[in-house]
Amino acid sequence: MIAETVCSAVSAAGLGIAVVAAYRRRFLAAARIAAYSLVPVALVMTGVVDWLADTAFSPTAWAGFGLLGLSWVLFATTRAVERRRGGTRKERKEARAAAGREAVAPAASAPSLGQGQGSRPAPASRGDDDFSDIEAILKKHGI
Repeated sequence: MIAETVCSAVSAAGLGIAVVAAYRRRFLAAARIAAYSLVPVALVMTGVVDWLADTAFSPTAWAGFGLLGLSWVLFATTRAVERRRGGTRKERKEARAAAGREAVAPAASAPSLGQGQGSRPAPASRGDDDFSDIEAILKKHGI
């Protein structure tokens, strides 16, 4: 009962504002305001307001909204993890197969994945150049 009264008051106020806009010869704005102001009364007349009021005070409805939220969180999480991993299971399998084929250089006698000595670069001295790490990052990004 209160919701219907509030919706009617909002519609009446909106129609009053539309009349003022039309009086100022802003007919397009007046028509738009009138259209928006008729929506609350239309919702009351169709029964949407009663349905929303019944839903707002129903624990079952809130449990359903909670489950919808949980399913959305799970979906978003799985999509984010899939993007970080690089796609679908088929794409990851193909990438692993390609990495296995490229692990050994064509003319190498041993795999190139950590068998040789000196595979780590020598640590740069701190006193020589303080900006060497920044330069490396910039070069990596092509800047």
